[in-house]
Amino acid sequence: MSGPVFRPYVLPAEGGCRCGALRFRVTAQPIATAACHCRGCQRMSGSAFSTTLMVPVEGFEVLAGEPVLGGMKNPALQHSHCPECLSWVFTRIEGAPFLNVRAVMLDDPSRFVPFVETCTAERLPWAETPAPHKYESFPPNEAFGPLLAEYATLIASQES
Repeated sequence: MSGPVFRPYVLPAEGGCRCGALRFRVTAQPIATAACHCRGCQRMSGSAFSTTLMVPVEGFEVLAGEPVLGGMKNPALQHSHCPECLSWVFTRIEGAPFLNVRAVMLDDPSRFVPFVETCTAERLPWAETPAPHKYESFPPNEAFGPLLAEYATLIASQES
């Protein structure tokens, strides 16, 4: 059996919340993809894990609607939701050069494959992904550089 295939996204890619009031566009390739199993993500997504595209800040724009903060409403970790249907759409991390877009909010999420799986210590026993990198909590800071470089290499090898 072969491993997961990581393909570049067709850009620009658009997406939005469940009701369509909040729309966005991604214009830069994600620097990585992930599935997070932490209890917070489970509760906010209403699922076993959340799906994430780590998109450079300059490669993301809101096209319609005005997001509202939800989740823990922490200024350092801003969970942005649609003001109408309250879908969790993206998260900004204070000081980070990227934001986390919920991959399932893309109009076409079919290319999403998690590269990193985080908080597996909190994973529901049946919830597994094909991510090649798995961490019981979050990757240590020193792992991010090599992870991002490996992801970039995988994506570049699939570009035509």
